Amino acid sequence: MARDADENLVTRRVKLPKRVVERPLRQVGKRLLMALGVLVLTVLIVWLDRDGYHDNADGSVDLLDSIYYATVTLSTTGYGDIVPQSDSARLTNVLLITPLRVLFLIILVGTTLEVLTERTREEWRLNRWRAQVREHTVVVGFGTKGRSALLTLLATGLRKEQVVIVDPSSKVVEAANAEGFAGVIGDATRSDVLLRAELPKARQVIVATQRDDTAVLVTLTARQLNRGAKIVAAVREEENAPLLKQSGADAVITSASAAGRLLGLSVLSPSAGTVMEDLIQQGSGLDLVERPVRKSEVGRTVRETDDLVVSVLRGHRLLAYDHPKASPLELTDRLIVIVRAAPPEPAAP
Repeated sequence: MARDADENLVTRRVKLPKRVVERPLRQVGKRLLMALGVLVLTVLIVWLDRDGYHDNADGSVDLLDSIYYATVTLSTTGYGDIVPQSDSARLTNVLLITPLRVLFLIILVGTTLEVLTERTREEWRLNRWRAQVREHTVVVGFGTKGRSALLTLLATGLRKEQVVIVDPSSKVVEAANAEGFAGVIGDATRSDVLLRAELPKARQVIVATQRDDTAVLVTLTARQLNRGAKIVAAVREEENAPLLKQSGADAVITSASAAGRLLGLSVLSPSAGTVMEDLIQQGSGLDLVERPVRKSEVGRTVRETDDLVVSVLRGHRLLAYDHPKASPLELTDRLIVIVRAAPPEPAAP
């Protein structure tokens, strides 16, 4: 039972992105090799000057006595049964053995201190992240759908610090960490996992799980924790879309049907399929964006705007561009328009 509890705790931890300089096991191995090298050097120094040492047992110092003396000296044990008696041996202890003892302790104790310091630093980073994160985006499922949705948001200006990935696979979360995203390992249908992702403070939630039933449970849990967040979910089967909307999703995308329609459109007209693919891909060619009505456009018709208007969002009602009530435009309206994607700005030196 204790083992299962530990495994559950491990599988629901928060992992922040960090730059890994070296693998921990390799780093510890290098420290041990360095400590072994210091020990071998000390044994060699004592063995070469063995005539200057006195053993209270038999008076002479052999190789085993040199190893024994080097071990107890570097570990600061110092039983006193083997002592340097000549001036050269004592001078060697002062100038060589003592610095090697200090170096040996630094190597061993430094490794422990570094581990403790790393844990403290990681805990401090996690607490600071929890205090600062708000109005962020939670992506449940970092597969093809979740990654593509996130790339679209990043192309519109979303910063990586405002994204939290939730996925049951530790390898997926590690991959997300390598790309600069914070991640939570665990089952997103559990409220404690979503709480670790600070979902109650999130602005929007993207549900991109592999199974439709999982998407329904995640949406229900997310809506219960955050009543005001915008939840967008993806399902494979179109018959499950109404169930997701009843669970609290603001928008539901049927991935299988959408892909099928795009395939059919490409068969009928490859050029039309290319245009639709261009519209879906954010940041290149033509983009489909939502923007507010400008003051200069208030009172005008849809056709008198500078951009190509597809729909008008008035309150909670979506009006087509040719709807009689779409014109004239009001200040509180929002427009769904097709615009030319702006070229990427050159990076600052």
